[in-house]
Amino acid sequence: MSDLYGVIKRPLVTEKNAVLNEQNKYCFEVAKQATKIDIARAAELLFKVKVVGVNTTGMKAKKKRVGARIGMTKSSKKAIVTLAAGHQIDIYGS
Repeated sequence: MSDLYGVIKRPLVTEKNAVLNEQNKYCFEVAKQATKIDIARAAELLFKVKVVGVNTTGMKAKKKRVGARIGMTKSSKKAIVTLAAGHQIDIYGS
């Protein structure tokens, strides 16, 4: 991708990801067409950290029901970014 600022959409903040943060791993929702190299470059550029590895997975859409209506959630792509020792990202803004 040519636009590295559009690669990382948002951080995924869950209890499981909070445990990963202790291991220097951070989880982000990324653009579907983004490659691991694009994700690593974007993380290094945006957060000024050293990326050691990137794991990606596709999240399929799921059926959801609200009252009588049945719909689908959106499908997306998730990336787990592993940082070098001594580097960290302040996701919570503290």
